[in-house]
Amino acid sequence: MDTLRTPEERFSQLPGFPFQARYLEGLPGFEGLRLHYIDEGPPGAEVFLCLHGEPTWAYLYRHMIPVFVQAGLRVVAPDLFGFGRSDKPVDDAAYSFDFHRDTLKALIERLDLRGLTLVCQDWGGLLGLTLPMEMPQRFSRLLVMNTTLGTGDAPLPEGFVAWRKWAAEHPDMEVGKLLGRACPQLDEPVRAAYDAPYPDARYKAGVRRFPQLVPDRRDAPGAAISRAARDWLSKRWNGDSFMAIGMKDPVLGLPVMRALQATIRGCRAPMEVTEAGHFVPEWGGRIAAAALAAFLAY
Repeated sequence: MDTLRTPEERFSQLPGFPFQARYLEGLPGFEGLRLHYIDEGPPGAEVFLCLHGEPTWAYLYRHMIPVFVQAGLRVVAPDLFGFGRSDKPVDDAAYSFDFHRDTLKALIERLDLRGLTLVCQDWGGLLGLTLPMEMPQRFSRLLVMNTTLGTGDAPLPEGFVAWRKWAAEHPDMEVGKLLGRACPQLDEPVRAAYDAPYPDARYKAGVRRFPQLVPDRRDAPGAAISRAARDWLSKRWNGDSFMAIGMKDPVLGLPVMRALQATIRGCRAPMEVTEAGHFVPEWGGRIAAAALAAFLAY
């Protein structure tokens, strides 16, 4: 597999992200690829597994990680292949729903993560919410933000269809500018940090591919397992759940998240973050604090 690795010097200036880079190689099924993750907090503590989406990387969780660690928790936040510091296959076709999902399964098993709270947004949820039914002994809580399940049995929101078209027409999408438009409070150094993994368009195959992978029909890859996850979460999930919604998200906002809330058995009323859009972890400090308070009261 033809693969690129972002030079480390690209990550020399990451505002608010002082965490040690860690790497895994030789994951089963991913031989020859190196996966980046951060692992902060006490090794024996409960684990908050933070999964990023499109087109971000673990940097998205820089406001939430310190809150969790200060509460005595362990945080593991990987970069999916094609994103962040992880290796980047150059062929768009290398990326699939199962490619990414199997990466997460291999990571969890390699690190033997247990007592997991799944923290997810965007594709972090499309993938991550399918895992507890397969590994029920490892998961105990969900912290869900602006995401969905790609079940393929309902029309995709018009806003997403427009986004998919735009992404297809802009294969060298400027990630920092995209984050800046969605989150006007981000200054130039932070926008540059989101751009850091991608020196040029060759590094963006994973970024280009994600919008095209959202299941849009019942027989699309990932749709069947997402429907199974929906059924499992609605009938068999016994853990605690917390939901936060960025209310300005034009695609995965209030209607989509209310539907997901109804799917997750026992999910409490969501926290509505009025000023936040799709990338709601950018407002994540108070979300993390509210989630911990809710979990402690459970």
